[in-house]
Amino acid sequence: MGCAVAKPKIDVYMPADESRKSYDRMAAAGVDVKIPDENWMVQANRPEIIEIVFDPDTVIGVGVANRLRQVTRKSLESAPDLRMIVKYSIGYDNVDVDAATEMGILVVHSPTESNWGGVAEGTMANMLAILKNVRMKDRHVKDGGWRDAKLMGTYMGSRQIDDYEGITVGIVGLGRIGSRLADLLAPWRLNVIAYDPYVAESVYVHHNVKAVDMDTLLRTSDVVTLHCNLTKETRNLISADQLALMKPNAVLLNAARGPIVDIDALFDALDRDQIAGAALDVLPEEPPDPQTPLLGLGDKVLLSPHMISHNKGTGLQIAVPWVEKAVMDVLHGKIPKHIVNPDALPDWRGRFEGKSLL
Repeated sequence: MGCAVAKPKIDVYMPADESRKSYDRMAAAGVDVKIPDENWMVQANRPEIIEIVFDPDTVIGVGVANRLRQVTRKSLESAPDLRMIVKYSIGYDNVDVDAATEMGILVVHSPTESNWGGVAEGTMANMLAILKNVRMKDRHVKDGGWRDAKLMGTYMGSRQIDDYEGITVGIVGLGRIGSRLADLLAPWRLNVIAYDPYVAESVYVHHNVKAVDMDTLLRTSDVVTLHCNLTKETRNLISADQLALMKPNAVLLNAARGPIVDIDALFDALDRDQIAGAALDVLPEEPPDPQTPLLGLGDKVLLSPHMISHNKGTGLQIAVPWVEKAVMDVLHGKIPKHIVNPDALPDWRGRFEGKSLL
């Protein structure tokens, strides 16, 4: 009597498909799909950090970039035949990418336009809200006040009548999000500069952005906005030394990842009026401790709960077919799209290419 061949197992440790139809299709194709009862949003509202441990026969891990679910070297080692970690999100910083590359495991993300485009739009909204004092004006009127010189906002664009060239916006990271933000700013006729050592000169030219070094960007920008990945290089990229270079009237925007900014140094800079304000969609600790000093700075800080890309008609649901396609490609021994660690490919090809599990 022959033995039944085990189905390939995928662990959807942070599910994002609200309909679960993609998981049903995977199961119908002959896949053993492991899914928790709670979706990723419910999991993300719990404060405990969990290191993912896969069943030994897991071949693919599926989830969302969230610091509360860490895919570490130990996680990757828990499943010897793991082929891929795939994300519904554009971010992937909760995966030890270096370890995955060493082990020949692909890390794949989902840079859907609505995701990264939503971040650019939300950044634009935050920039306008803080430069135009939107919250202060609203509260002032509701409290019975009316016009007050303290409520004046910042004029952003150029003024031809007096040759004023407009404010300078400095973009750190000229990838999909940073480039879209530059395009959104183009009609405002202001100065856009950027620092990104990993993009070609043609990217700057295409988006009408001037390339500068990091120190020049910090010294000359009225708005510094962060759109880089969280890596070893970018952790605490903005700390006390960098904040000291910024103008007293400058504001800092972070819609990337919380640990890119030294939050204690930012509090000190804001508290001492070293810079004028900050708008943060992300924090090093999410959700923040209620006693976090930054929360007591009033209108100097505009905060949102790491939801800048969450918009009606968009969100992670757009990435569901991308993730499903990547899963099925890898199960058939094919190379998926949107690989973030291409250096893993030589090892991956030798172990898995052309070797279908279905």
